[in-house]
Amino acid sequence: MQNEKHKASKQKSRRSFLGKMAAGATLLTGAPTVLSGSNVTTYDLLRNSRFSVNDQVNLAIIGAGGMGVADTDTALRVPGVQLVAACDLYDGYLKRAKDRWGSDIFTTRDYREVLNRSDVDAVIIATPDHWHKQISVDALMAGKSAYCEKPMVHSIGEGPAVIEAQKKSGKTYQVGSQGMSSLGNEKAKELFEAGAIGQLVYAEGFWARNSPTGAWQYPIPKDASPETVGWDAYLSNTTKRDFDPLRFFRWRNYRDYGTGVSGDLFVHLFSSLHFIISSMGPNKVMATGGLRFWKDGREVPDVLLGMFDYPETTAHPAFNLSLRVNFVDGTSGSTYLRLVGSEGAMDVTWDDVYLRKNLPNEPMDAFLQAKQGNEPMSRDRKKILPPKEAHYRVEKGYKGAHYDHFSNFFDGVRAGTQSREDAIFGYRAAAPALLCNDSYFENKIVYWDPVNMKLK
Repeated sequence: MQNEKHKASKQKSRRSFLGKMAAGATLLTGAPTVLSGSNVTTYDLLRNSRFSVNDQVNLAIIGAGGMGVADTDTALRVPGVQLVAACDLYDGYLKRAKDRWGSDIFTTRDYREVLNRSDVDAVIIATPDHWHKQISVDALMAGKSAYCEKPMVHSIGEGPAVIEAQKKSGKTYQVGSQGMSSLGNEKAKELFEAGAIGQLVYAEGFWARNSPTGAWQYPIPKDASPETVGWDAYLSNTTKRDFDPLRFFRWRNYRDYGTGVSGDLFVHLFSSLHFIISSMGPNKVMATGGLRFWKDGREVPDVLLGMFDYPETTAHPAFNLSLRVNFVDGTSGSTYLRLVGSEGAMDVTWDDVYLRKNLPNEPMDAFLQAKQGNEPMSRDRKKILPPKEAHYRVEKGYKGAHYDHFSNFFDGVRAGTQSREDAIFGYRAAAPALLCNDSYFENKIVYWDPVNMKLK
């Protein structure tokens, strides 16, 4: 039986949503377009310019591989940001950094040399996952703001140390789930809080990849060797092994360094969901899957299914979440997060939101009505319509969630404030992804306390 608090909350949110729809401009941004011959109304999502350059931010990249390059290129598009240093354990990436961003930048294999520089204000941490925690703590305690790629930590026990370092240092810390700053997620949050889908009962997410590099089959440089790679430093916090270029350049395939598809992709979906509905996370985690196609020596599954129970909070009712990742992609790379409620549903990406409203609450099925004797089987079929849809899409020229996420980070660096995806939020998004791996590999249900961030 639904408790009185949720009944009152549902009624209030529904009234709020209807009131905002009537007001017009409050909820719907941009001019609507009714598509000819369809039941979809489209609205453009706009990002008003809000950035001002108060002072320059000197940036360093730690981990200058593929994601490090993408992060740095995006960060340097934000006005007032300058790269002064780059660190990586592969000499080829250090050479590429100078070729790409200027021969005058400082380069090193040792990240501690970057943190000791007085001209570095902030760092991007784009290393393999097993170094996220230590470099985050060291950077914060060295007085540097830090942008750390997701997941924030490599194992469930590492989160508290990063949270404590953020608290002690007072520096800005942001985890790199770019969807947190996207127009799509922001509109979905606005719609959810306005009661657009009624009471949340179920959510699901899907992420697929359809290319070898998408499945972590990254190219191996021809000059990779113990001379060009800092192998001993790479392994200094994990299992010691002979040099293996696959474990260095395709690190996501191995448990000592990566966190599998859950840590790579589920964590994005957790971040978006938690932001949209103001959730702290699930209290029950279950996972299954398998290595179905990419049997190349990797230690993690390429198909993973996760099921999660979310408890009731003041922000949302109890509901269930299902997530799935497929690296053997037959669907052309579909990615989405869907929230299903008592009055409608939303399909959310970083660039758009589809809102589908339920039909009026009346018997619609012809067989049901015939059974009840309400009208004959030949009822007027024109009344059976699909739900009304509204499509919110980003405006032309939108710079993207990645750009906005870095803009938000540098706003925090300049103002000395925390990010919306700080260490606490980042840990609450990482934890269920990591616990998904624990459930899969240990073949068990895992129980989690999302409020106190502890295993039960």
